[in-house]
Amino acid sequence: MEEKLDFSLPEKKQKTAAATKALIGLVVALTVLALVNLSVTLRCNKQAAPETAGQRLSAEQTKELAGKLAQRNLYGEAAKVWQDYLRIGNLTPQEQAKTLFQIGMLLEKAGRCEEAIECFYRSEMAAKVDELSPQVNSHIKDCFDRLGKFSALRYELMDRTSFKKTDQAGSKVVAEIGAEKITEADLDAVIENNVDNQLSAVSAFMTDEQLKEQKKKVLEQYKNPSAKQQFLQQWAAQEVLYRQAQQEQLAEKPEVKKLIEELCRGVLSQYMMNQQLAAKIKLTETDLQTYYTANKDKFVEPAKAKISHILVDDEKQAADLISRARDGEKFDNLAKEFSKDKDTKEAGGKIDADVIKGDTYVPVVGDVNGLSEKIFAADANSVLDKPIKTEKGWEIVKVNEKTAERQKSFDEVRQEVMSMLLSQKRQDVRQDYIKQLMEQYSVVIHTSAFPDKKDEKQK
Repeated sequence: MEEKLDFSLPEKKQKTAAATKALIGLVVALTVLALVNLSVTLRCNKQAAPETAGQRLSAEQTKELAGKLAQRNLYGEAAKVWQDYLRIGNLTPQEQAKTLFQIGMLLEKAGRCEEAIECFYRSEMAAKVDELSPQVNSHIKDCFDRLGKFSALRYELMDRTSFKKTDQAGSKVVAEIGAEKITEADLDAVIENNVDNQLSAVSAFMTDEQLKEQKKKVLEQYKNPSAKQQFLQQWAAQEVLYRQAQQEQLAEKPEVKKLIEELCRGVLSQYMMNQQLAAKIKLTETDLQTYYTANKDKFVEPAKAKISHILVDDEKQAADLISRARDGEKFDNLAKEFSKDKDTKEAGGKIDADVIKGDTYVPVVGDVNGLSEKIFAADANSVLDKPIKTEKGWEIVKVNEKTAERQKSFDEVRQEVMSMLLSQKRQDVRQDYIKQLMEQYSVVIHTSAFPDKKDEKQK
């Protein structure tokens, strides 16, 4: 007989009592766990309620809280609460302007000048309040000044003092790179950033006021349009080279990566040293005064003299001109008529640069042995009795005026004193710190591996 295939499904086995109990237990456990979780959540929310209680203060209470924080010199927190008041106070535009001004002043006091400037701008945009205008002007100026953003301050003042409401100051386009336009303000910002980078090496050792004064001095050179144009040309050249390098992915090349790594090591090591120097060097006014007193001889202005000259080819002619000058003829007239020096001839032979006592070099005339001594031995407004032989010819010299040596006052040389004292202290701190790190990292320099050539020859 043929065996038939059985296509019927197997009967389901009935669940055992043990399986049913396990299932019920699991459901109960999950239910309990959910209830516990809900209880914890409610408890946490209840505990967190006091932390957000400030949000439920009324507008008047918020205003009162802001005032109290400001009275305790908690300016940043006070500004934050005033911002809450701004959101919930349902204020008129004038009230918004006044509140934003208040926030700006608090942020300024907290040292957050950039945020303060934004609030002052927002205050002006919210509404025009006449009594606030002069105060806003003053505080914005102070903020830019404290930030050391001198170019931005200059354009800000130009905008605020201009009678004509034309384009914003600094919006003049000075260069274009493709579709990108470089404005005068952009250029000034790049210049200022460049100066900041130059001063970064010494900024750690100077007060904010000293740093601002130094920065102003460096920026002075860029007031000249030709200097600014030269900087722009150099910057533009560097910028297009950088962009081309980025396009060609030069930074991914092994040799470039290696160079960048070396530069990075140098920058980080210098920054590390600057941190140490800044932490360990604190110059006071007393330090500067003490150094000045102990080194007064370094701050002496030497004796100086102003002279005129006549240059001729012949010794006899030179002697004749000396006689004529001593007999009363005007020296400048003789110089205009007979001198071969075209640069000083029309000025009557006058030399602008000073002759410094002790220097062998005499401006324009040259390095002539003994001439400086003769000039300072002569009286003012007198002609030297003999002509001087130089490579150019024969010189006739008149001493116009003399200034005696003098001691410079501390106020005159304060910056110089600070620079010299800083240099001395930096060297001391640097040596001590490097010595400490050498010991920390167990550095040993085997000097015997580098014998002196003289010692080798003796052997």
